[in-house]
Amino acid sequence: MAKKKKNKKIKFLKKAKISKIKSKIKPKIKTSEKKTTALGPDEKPEIKKIKKQPTEKRIYNLKDYVVYPKHGVGKITAVEKATIGQIDIQFYKIFVEKEKLTLTVPINQQSKLRPISSINQINKCISILKTKPKIKRTMWSRRAQEYDQKINSGKIYELAEVVKDLNKNTDIIADQSYSERQLFEKAYERLKSEFEAVLNINPEDVQKKMDKALGRVQISETTE
Repeated sequence: MAKKKKNKKIKFLKKAKISKIKSKIKPKIKTSEKKTTALGPDEKPEIKKIKKQPTEKRIYNLKDYVVYPKHGVGKITAVEKATIGQIDIQFYKIFVEKEKLTLTVPINQQSKLRPISSINQINKCISILKTKPKIKRTMWSRRAQEYDQKINSGKIYELAEVVKDLNKNTDIIADQSYSERQLFEKAYERLKSEFEAVLNINPEDVQKKMDKALGRVQISETTE
């Protein structure tokens, strides 16, 4: 009888030890499960969005000049609010002088807007205008598409490159095709408007500065 009782005690102690070991293992499995759910795919985008929100927004003030790629330089004339579908939306009113156009750009969708260039960037553009044009031997239709993309990119250096490459150093219409002259004038006016906004000088002086860099002044002087 005593042996049977001892065997029962040993079995009971073994079961108790096994249950303790199992209880120690179970919490570890749960914590690992928690870690995997905490790093689940649903929660990652939320963290990224929260981090990106402050960097996406830039505050512009009234009368600030900004550049909208497809239309060029514009001036902020108002910051207004409107309710659309029970959602309050704040937006900029931007007037583009060259095109006599008013743009409405929501503040939370202003990724395409950029501030006007600095003096250093304008000086670099002048140095680009002074360089020799790149002559490409591809078909004009393809080159025209590339030039148009550069004009509408909103990047001032690319704009200066188009002006430089399409410049013929002359105002004689016969020296340029119609489409070529149209693209040149579009790029020239876009660049000129940004020069005016940054340098804060009258359009005539800006034109003289650009034409001098392009070598167009000598042509006009000889014709006179």
